[in-house]
Amino acid sequence: PLQYEDLVCFRDRNPGAPHHYLVVPVEHMGNCKTLKAEHIPLVKRMMEVGKAVLQKNNFSDLNDVRMGFHWPPFCSISHLHLHVLAPASQLGFLSRLYYRINSYWFIT
Repeated sequence: PLQYEDLVCFRDRNPGAPHHYLVVPVEHMGNCKTLKAEHIPLVKRMMEVGKAVLQKNNFSDLNDVRMGFHWPPFCSISHLHLHVLAPASQLGFLSRLYYRINSYWFIT
């Protein structure tokens, strides 16, 4: 795991893409439903860490990345975590469903 100030990043244990990381606040937070306007800087920082980890792992095409949150009740963990998947163009069939942009269960 990589630690960035108040965030931690690690590989997803069940990857949906060649690069699949979770960016998680160290301090406990609920899920994406509990986010408010004051959390915008945190979410932006989570996305920046996701991009930095991809670049650190030699993935540079930041136009081929999917980032987002699973919408409750479709998340197995009640702690905020951002999915970072790349390359998005290589998501398998199930992953394309599971991480579908702005669906009922996954929001970008």
